[in-house]
Amino acid sequence: MTALKEYDRLEATGLWRPAPGEQRREVIVSLGDATLTLTEVSGAVLTHWSVAAMVRANGTVRPALYHLDGDPGETLEIPEDETTMIDGIDRVLRAIDRRRPRPGKLRFVLGGSAAAVIALAAVLWLPSALERYATTVVPPAKRAEIGQAVLAHMTRVTGQPCRGRDARAPLRRLAARVLGPDRAGALVVLPTATRDSAHLPGGVILLGRQVFEDHEDPDIAAGYILAEALRATLDDPLRDVLDHAGLIATLQLLTTGSLPEESLSSYAEQVLTAPQRPAPHDALLAAFGTAQMRSTPYAYAIDPTGETTLPLIEADPGGDGSTPVASDSDWVRLQGVCGA
Repeated sequence: MTALKEYDRLEATGLWRPAPGEQRREVIVSLGDATLTLTEVSGAVLTHWSVAAMVRANGTVRPALYHLDGDPGETLEIPEDETTMIDGIDRVLRAIDRRRPRPGKLRFVLGGSAAAVIALAAVLWLPSALERYATTVVPPAKRAEIGQAVLAHMTRVTGQPCRGRDARAPLRRLAARVLGPDRAGALVVLPTATRDSAHLPGGVILLGRQVFEDHEDPDIAAGYILAEALRATLDDPLRDVLDHAGLIATLQLLTTGSLPEESLSSYAEQVLTAPQRPAPHDALLAAFGTAQMRSTPYAYAIDPTGETTLPLIEADPGGDGSTPVASDSDWVRLQGVCGA
């Protein structure tokens, strides 16, 4: 699905320049829910752009020229004859712009509020107070932009997210089944992640390919998704980013609306290497119950002995009342999500 309801799929050709001075390359441009995917003619994925972070560089002139906010060196030109794609992207950008505070207003409000907090704050509690404040005022579009920026740094290590053609629709159906219909595009599968799961600001749930390839029961993959979504609700992902980035980076976000690239890069490394924090059993059991899912398969996947996950086994809320998380055909396709 695309960000435009009238199109199930929207593709066009374009010319992509990854950096100033480099030769432009012909690419296939695909508009998704929240991202623009650039692929080679052969089908290999080159990069993903967050639509919320895109900027139209040449107004209404055609060919249309786009770049990411803050990075005018990487450009995408779409020929003037690709009118459907240009009109579609511009419609989405206008819709995003209408939902944003007017230029300068958000910066003025955030900057002024931050100054007031700084004037009244004491040194010992200032960092924590600013982090809490930032998580309440940063809008969803900016959270999504930060999440996509962290993901871009991660993929330099893990490789581009897996987008096996046959597994795309099953992956969306699995996300909708576990997380709800409004989050069908939340899952991102990484080809070489050492962690089984993680989450980022903007509602992104990251999964290692091993979650699908190393298990035969789809309820296990669904359990990883559900547990990671629970962690994201218990600990605000943006607060985690800011806690890692520190006081100066938090002030920069509040006053300029951006975070330092070095902070995003180091946080991406932390997400990939930090040990997984267990989700509370009581809350996890409640989540399994709400989703009408079995918790036992996930419990044994986490601990084959069942000793540390015994509550998830003994109080499994699924039983005969659970509904399948994926059809057999969808699960077969999902196990090849990192294939062609």
